[in-house]
Amino acid sequence: MATEVKVPTLGESVTEATVGQWLKKPGDAVKADEPIVSLETDKVAVDVPAPAAGTLGDIVAKEGDTVEVGALLAYVNEGAAAAAAPAAAPAPAAKAEAATPAPAASVPADEDEGGNLTLSPAVRRLVLEHGLDPSKIKGTGKDGRLTKDDVVAAAAAGTAKAAAAAPGAAPAAAAPAAGPSRAQERVKMTRLRQTVAKRLKEAQNNAALLTTYNDVDMTNVIEARAKYKDLFEKKHGVRLGFMGFFTKAVCMALRDIPGVNAQIEGDEIVYNDFADISVAVSAPNGLVVPVIRNAESLSVAEIEKTIGSFGKKAKEGTLTMEDMKGGTFTISNGGVFGSLLSSPIINPPQSAVLGLHRIEDRPVVRDGQIVIRPMMYLALSYDHRLIDGREAVTFLVAVKNAIEDPTRLLIDL
Repeated sequence: MATEVKVPTLGESVTEATVGQWLKKPGDAVKADEPIVSLETDKVAVDVPAPAAGTLGDIVAKEGDTVEVGALLAYVNEGAAAAAAPAAAPAPAAKAEAATPAPAASVPADEDEGGNLTLSPAVRRLVLEHGLDPSKIKGTGKDGRLTKDDVVAAAAAGTAKAAAAAPGAAPAAAAPAAGPSRAQERVKMTRLRQTVAKRLKEAQNNAALLTTYNDVDMTNVIEARAKYKDLFEKKHGVRLGFMGFFTKAVCMALRDIPGVNAQIEGDEIVYNDFADISVAVSAPNGLVVPVIRNAESLSVAEIEKTIGSFGKKAKEGTLTMEDMKGGTFTISNGGVFGSLLSSPIINPPQSAVLGLHRIEDRPVVRDGQIVIRPMMYLALSYDHRLIDGREAVTFLVAVKNAIEDPTRLLIDL
């Protein structure tokens, strides 16, 4: 008996998706509710689970195909043959392995301690480049799948090198001398990347973008974090980071400068009496921007818990459309990747975005003396059609003052 695998409901106003990657091949054993294919929508990747236990049958929709909600993707064949399939697989694999040793930088096609190890093209390429054995790397993605971050971390740690050829084995034939490689690879843009490209270009075309900069002395926030981080984590079960401070500072500044929290709709300006803060977090397929709802009413601990939850869901690929929906203002922290300074682009229909950057010891003048302080550049990009330069500068200075004197966050100044 064959059960149809169909495209599930993808969220409000989302009617189609792109088949991103088949996680199983025809003939592979699958368990009920086990992810078998990943679909990409305009905002998130959605894993489609197997509707029943069995073996994956014919695949109808291939990778890269555009499919509508309710469309047929594949079949799952139920029955005893499915249970027998996994037991029969190891024998030929073992025989092949005995006959031909794998080269040092090879990537096992489908093997790990518990079953199949499916690598995305980007992850497989990284594994080959670094000469790693993927079965020795702990995956942090959904269902233990490897992400690019996992491979990069393993390469840095040097703990997952592929085994060298056995002693006495015939050396591999030397590659013929050749010039520098000029190979090319064409990869279709994911639906998410296409949407990001379209929206960012629309922002440049439609908004009057301008960026104002400032720097902030992080001394007091760093000292407060160092003093209370252990107690904070013990009480709240989450680490105390800098985003909690910045989010609270932004919410206070948005209350005082409401135009920064507004948006243009036609010939009207919509002022929001709440702060839904979009925070950029890293996911295997790129940056995603989930939303902290009513951040103005949350404590620093609640903000940190929400951000931590988003980060975990992003790595696992379980962010939902509802997590990404809306947002009145964005905070993007390029500093975690080492960025010194950048000009972020607004996320329409929002009118402003705050860019954070790396903390760096720099000489500054305090009370007529040159001292070394941990400094960070801030960048506020905004739509000049709605926000005047005075408002933008005032907003950025308010954030700066709150961070340099965190007591302001407690007494609401």
